[in-house]
Amino acid sequence: MVIGRQPFGVFLRLTGIPDASGLAEIVGMPADYELPEIGAVVEGKVIGHAEHNHQVRIGMVGHKDVPE
Repeated sequence: MVIGRQPFGVFLRLTGIPDASGLAEIVGMPADYELPEIGAVVEGKVIGHAEHNHQVRIGMVGHKDVPE
């Protein structure tokens, strides 16, 4: 679920992982891409993580660079 929006992407609460947050970056997104609203449920795939702050980088499912 989207819990925050910034110009560079959205922050996500990850289902089943209470100590981690997700960041779906918009780098490489089409110019007309609109960020999901706060509270929206989205799907994605893990594309990286940072152990020190428990942050997971997410690729949004449906984007051309993230396979369904």
